[in-house]
Amino acid sequence: MADPSSYRPQPGQIPDSPGVYRFRDEHRRVIYVGKAKSLRQRLANYFQDVAGLHPRTATMVTTAASVEWTVVSTEVEALQLEYSWIKEYDPRFNVKYRDDKSYPSLAVTLNEEYPRVQVMRGPKKKGVRYFGPYAHAWAIRETVDLMLRVFPVRTCSAGVFKRSAQIGRPCLLGYIGKCSAPCVGRVTPEEHRELAEDFCDFMAGRTGAYLSRLEQEMHIAAEDMEYEKAARLRDDIGALRRAMEKNAVVLADATDADLIAVAEDELEAAVQIFHVRGGRVRGQRGWVTDKVEAVDTAGLVEHALQQLYGEEQGEAVPKEVLVPALPEDTPALAQWLAGRRGSQVSLRIPQRGDKKALMETVHRNAQQSLALHKTKRAGDLTTRSRALEEIAEALELDGAPLRIECFDISHLQGDDVVASMVVFEDGLARKSEYRRFQIKGRVGDTQVWHGEGQDDVRSMHEVVSRRFRRYLLEKSRTGEWEPQDGEDGPPEDDGKPKRFAYPPQLVVVDGGQPQVAAARRALDELGIDDVAVCGLAKRLEEVWLPGEDDPVVLPRTSEGLYLLQRVRDEAHRFAIQYQRSKRGKRLKSGPLDEVPGLGESRKQALVKHFGSVKKLRQATIDQICEVPGIGRKTAETVAAALARAVPAGPAVNTATGEIIEDENPAPAGASSERGTEQ
Repeated sequence: MADPSSYRPQPGQIPDSPGVYRFRDEHRRVIYVGKAKSLRQRLANYFQDVAGLHPRTATMVTTAASVEWTVVSTEVEALQLEYSWIKEYDPRFNVKYRDDKSYPSLAVTLNEEYPRVQVMRGPKKKGVRYFGPYAHAWAIRETVDLMLRVFPVRTCSAGVFKRSAQIGRPCLLGYIGKCSAPCVGRVTPEEHRELAEDFCDFMAGRTGAYLSRLEQEMHIAAEDMEYEKAARLRDDIGALRRAMEKNAVVLADATDADLIAVAEDELEAAVQIFHVRGGRVRGQRGWVTDKVEAVDTAGLVEHALQQLYGEEQGEAVPKEVLVPALPEDTPALAQWLAGRRGSQVSLRIPQRGDKKALMETVHRNAQQSLALHKTKRAGDLTTRSRALEEIAEALELDGAPLRIECFDISHLQGDDVVASMVVFEDGLARKSEYRRFQIKGRVGDTQVWHGEGQDDVRSMHEVVSRRFRRYLLEKSRTGEWEPQDGEDGPPEDDGKPKRFAYPPQLVVVDGGQPQVAAARRALDELGIDDVAVCGLAKRLEEVWLPGEDDPVVLPRTSEGLYLLQRVRDEAHRFAIQYQRSKRGKRLKSGPLDEVPGLGESRKQALVKHFGSVKKLRQATIDQICEVPGIGRKTAETVAAALARAVPAGPAVNTATGEIIEDENPAPAGASSERGTEQ
């Protein structure tokens, strides 16, 4: 634990101007990012008597080992830079909102030639129009099913679309009138895009004019005695009205606003957002966060605005944002939002009327979300803490292993040898830190490629060595090492977080005594003695320690054993997934590997063009020449090689890409991939 006075800058060194500052720990990891109108005044608050600081602030400044800052011209620039750094460094002491569930959105892929309507989750993509998020995926599908009657936009996947185009027959939706079937040319790309844009306009709330037009067309058809057309239009209007009824009217027509409410206690806060478009609630989402920094309601609102609109542009930012408390830098935030929307944005607290009543509803949702989260989390926190304490006690560690890394080796009869590294922090998986390795296989100074004398023990030694050699390299950037012979010194630090910069307290390997000994030997060779090592053997779930003849046996009901099993199983899953993906790519090209001069790009082009090696084998030389980049001489060589090859080995389902049989795969030979971490 550092003394803040040991790294406190001199008062004259800190500029009295707007800027953004970063606190770093002893490993140079950014642990907190903040902004200030005056850097001098703000940083001075952190270096007063620790006893007078808020407990969370005191923990942060004693964890930190240095502070640095960047001067900017305006408060808006400070806001933008703060958001960028929080997103880049993911500091542990900053407020980070976590979705209390994964919310689906209705997406229209306007970036494709034939736009597609689908349910999407995860980060937003450029050129895709989003509506929502919604509470449930089935609610989106019900709405879409009603609207496809009026807007028969494509909903099929790329594979189904391509298949229908090849066979000249649409899918079932095309036959029942819920798709305009652009795959078989029933409509032109321009007509289909117009349908998609009408669909987007209706979902965006511009419903009145469209319904009036349909009603007028219905009356005209009835007057002209076109009763079938009039009946169809009547049913279309009914379907659209039912779709609209799923979103209750809450505000005056044409109101576009986001309402943000916060419920909090001393330790946690819940945020709820209602997205109102065209006067109707079009989406809802919620976040929950630990209050790891001393922050009030206004500060929570500011963080929520940054996360909510940091990646949004244009109409995704509404004309009006209603909040329970105004942040300190309201003018700068309003200017930042206006820049993202492209026009003025009103940021205010509702005082009366329907908007205030709706804000109270949003606040009640936030309170319920916080109460539900705390009910679920109470048991989780207790269980995780007990598991880490049990592991520390069983392995005789100095403290609870807050960061655990687990390694596993995967191969198929010695071929395609790969390794995985998974990371658990505070008992939870941290998937952004996962790493994959291709095993090089070194015996002394000789490099042995796949299939030549590989085994799990040698591979485990290699992968642990590579991971911690990278750690020592990154550690050198902080000046915490001595240059080796022939080296001028550590490389320059570019300020960005490194992939292997942070050491674990515990390394877990999938295996028994031999694998544990290999991992320990790798650490000893690198001079690392402050990282504990253990192994978990699958057969009896025994925990092995280096140099011990007998395993440590944890009770079957132990939370510590359960956590180690989760870590081991996750490493195994991640390694198997990577090994299968590599093997699948190799097997799909099969005999094409034997064609001299045929590179990976042209092999992939051939398989993609024909769909499978089997169909490629049936193609004529002229048909092979149609593939871009394939000349006649190459086509003749490919045809001859395929004619010589005996169709054996695994069969591949070209529709799903799944391997049907996987027996005795042919060795890949010397791979061009050099086993670097991925």
